[in-house]
Formats: sequence, C-alpha cells, structure tokens
Amino acid sequence: MKDKKLRVNPNEHTPPKSTIPAEGGLTYEEIKKQYRFYFNVVKKRYIWFAISLLILIPGIISLAFKGLNLGIDYKGGSMFNIRFEQQVTLTQITNALDSVGLSGQVQLSSNGDEVLIRTDVLEDEQRDALLGAIEKEVGSFDRANLEESLVGPAIGAELKSNAIKAVAVASILILLYITIRFKFIYAFSGIITLFHDVFVILGLFSIFQWEIDANFIAAVLTIFGYSINDTVVILDRIRENEKKMKKRDSYEDMVDKSIWQTMGRSIKTGGTVIIALLAILILGGDSTKIFALAMLIGVLAGTYSSIFVASQLVVEYKIRFGGRTGDKKTLES
Repeated sequence: MKDKKLRVNPNEHTPPKSTIPAEGGLTYEEIKKQYRFYFNVVKKRYIWFAISLLILIPGIISLAFKGLNLGIDYKGGSMFNIRFEQQVTLTQITNALDSVGLSGQVQLSSNGDEVLIRTDVLEDEQRDALLGAIEKEVGSFDRANLEESLVGPAIGAELKSNAIKAVAVASILILLYITIRFKFIYAFSGIITLFHDVFVILGLFSIFQWEIDANFIAAVLTIFGYSINDTVVILDRIRENEKKMKKRDSYEDMVDKSIWQTMGRSIKTGGTVIIALLAILILGGDSTKIFALAMLIGVLAGTYSSIFVASQLVVEYKIRFGGRTGDKKTLES
C-alpha cells in the first residue's frame, strides 16, 4: 500500500495560543500596567507599619488597664438548663434576668422549649429569685428536671491555661514547619503577623469589653490557620520570584511584584469568608456571635497583615541584615 499523504483542510486551523501571559512570567513593568489601581506596596511599608501600630497600641493599653471581659467559662459561674412546657423566646428570658438585676448568656434550643442560662455565681437567694422571675415572666417549667451546675474558678483557670498552651503549641509547630519548608525569616515574619492578628482581636475585645467564651479560643486558633495560609501563599511567590532574579534586579521590586501577583487571590478569599461570617453574625444565634465576631476581626486583620506586613518584614530583614544598601541590587539569601 502506498503511504497516503496527510491532507490539511485550509479552512481548518488550530486555535491560536492565548495571548494572556502567565502571571508569574510578567515583568515588573507589565505588572504595573496590568493593575489599574497599582501602587508600590513595598515602598510604603512604613505607612503599613504605622497603621498596625495605631490599631495595636490602644488595644495593648486597654489590655494592660482594663483586661478582658472573661465569660463564665473562664471566671466561673452558675448554669441552668430549663425545660418549659411551651415555646419561649430569648426576649422573655432576658427580661426575667433584668427583673432581678442579673445578666448572663442565654441559649435557646432549636424547638424553643429548652433554655441554657449562664450567669455569675449565685447565692441561694439570688437563685430562688431568678427561678421565680422566670416562672412569672416566661411561664411554668419542669422543676423536677431542672439541671444546675457550677463552674468554679479553678476550672476557669484550667481553661485559660489550656487556651494559652494551645496557642503556644500552634505557634511553635507553625514556626518549625515554615522554617523547614522555606526559611527562618519567612517563618519569623509569619509568626509576627499571626500575633499581630491575635492582638488586634484581643485589643478590640478589651476596648469594647465584649465577653469572651470558649468559642473565642476556637476562633483564635482558626485564625492562626487561616492567616498563615494566606501569608505562605505570598511568601512562596516571593521565594519563586527570588530564584529568577538577576544580579541587577531590585529585591524590593521583586517583592512588590510578588504581592500584586497574589493580592487578587488574597482579597477574593478574604471577601468570601467575610460574607459568610457576616451572615452568621447577623442571622446566627447568641451562641455563635462571639465566634463570628472574633473570626470577622481576625480575617480582616489577617488579610491586611498577609499583604501589607509579612512581606515587608522580610524586606526589612534583607535591608538591615542581608547586606543590602541600595534599591537596585539583589539581596543575598
């Protein structure tokens, strides 16, 4: 058999290759032209540091003088689990507490006939007055199945100790992992930004005296994971671009390019999480509001610190300790 020549239909053609260059392959000048609202993030780093200090310093002062408004989980208190014969509302329970001069946390079950009340430690007279007010203002309940418990100060102190240990262990493990995976300066800047985010949360909770419960620690540890993930994405891009640098390239321009290459992802990720947290904060019950509020503050602080703080700390280290003196030469790793 004779070999048949492959005929090409002139009307058919292969689709043209995309004219959009890969983001990692763009030059710094192309990056600047690509973004309409471009500005040099790195050269304004002292502005970002100043903004962080303006937020952190009032919070630290408030922590020193006012402290945190610890909830029953940490300072101890009384808990009542009450089952009603009918559906009740949070407003009814809150009014009953107000009528005897008490305040506390109230959680309502999904079917509306069971309530969990947490207050400060009550004397017998205060306890009887509260139960009487609830029966009067809300309605009759099953006293035989009334569940009462007392969280003592010792238990609260143990919870505080465990919370501090959890944060410390998480910080050490993150520091070790990023040091092994990247460089120590990357790990150090990542940990600094994590504590930046945590102190923003603690400072605002101290200033406004929002009550802290067990869910607060869960939110803080969640922010640890969320924020370091966002930071690692930017630092990893810096590491990739640093390998491609030429001797006369500017380290600051390379970092600025890396930030802009990842900024869109960071903002979009943070924005979607913020929308979900706002929904929980507005539509969720009282039991989830502290968690949602702490998470909302943490995500905002984490997005800001990942973009405007973490990479700037790396640049500062390179300038001060990496042997760099100018803007147009690369830094030694």
